[in-house]
Amino acid sequence: MEKEKVKKDDFVEIEYTAKVDGIVFDTTNEAAAKANNIFDENASYKPVIICVGQANVIKGIDEGIIGKEVEKTYNLHINPEDGFGKKNPKMLQLISTSKFLKEEIRPMPGLQVNVDGIFGVVKAVSGGRTIVDFNHPLAGKELDYEVNVKRIVIDTKEKLEAIVRLRLGLKEFSADIVDGNAEIIVKEEINEKIRSLFEEEVKKLVPEIKKLDFKQEEKKDKEKTKV
Repeated sequence: MEKEKVKKDDFVEIEYTAKVDGIVFDTTNEAAAKANNIFDENASYKPVIICVGQANVIKGIDEGIIGKEVEKTYNLHINPEDGFGKKNPKMLQLISTSKFLKEEIRPMPGLQVNVDGIFGVVKAVSGGRTIVDFNHPLAGKELDYEVNVKRIVIDTKEKLEAIVRLRLGLKEFSADIVDGNAEIIVKEEINEKIRSLFEEEVKKLVPEIKKLDFKQEEKKDKEKTKV
């Protein structure tokens, strides 16, 4: 019996391990992260839920899993255009070395630097000038992803929670849905414009939800005990 296949706008749970030049640089699997010395105790290692075709992941995965069967693992070879893009020469900038020295930073090739809030990598230092590459570190690289398409998500609440994590980047929140009315309880106030745009997207991707409200969690005052 043929298994269900992935379609655009499906919510799908996937696991993956990514390599560049044969070296693992990203994975959703904790054991693989430890085995390849990229484990980060602050990271969350578990399957992720994405909405296919909504740019939740790089294009190579987004388009690569369409038409694939669930409960199977696929090897996707991804070119730079469908990964992190080609190298853009305009992203190479010449910066006075004195600017770094004033910040007590001695630039050297390979050093990661933050220039006006943008991260880059020092490529060369010569004659009082430093060349910094602001391209993504994986720009221009061919990538290999091993992707396990675990299941297609049909639960409305799971879909909503996935969009909250993907679009708003929230980790701590709770959601509830009753008769098509959804309520998301958050710790911090969400900007009204962001809330409006988010609600539009939710209704488009999860038509079962007719109304969406945000509610800020009530902060409990901590009583100070005098000794």
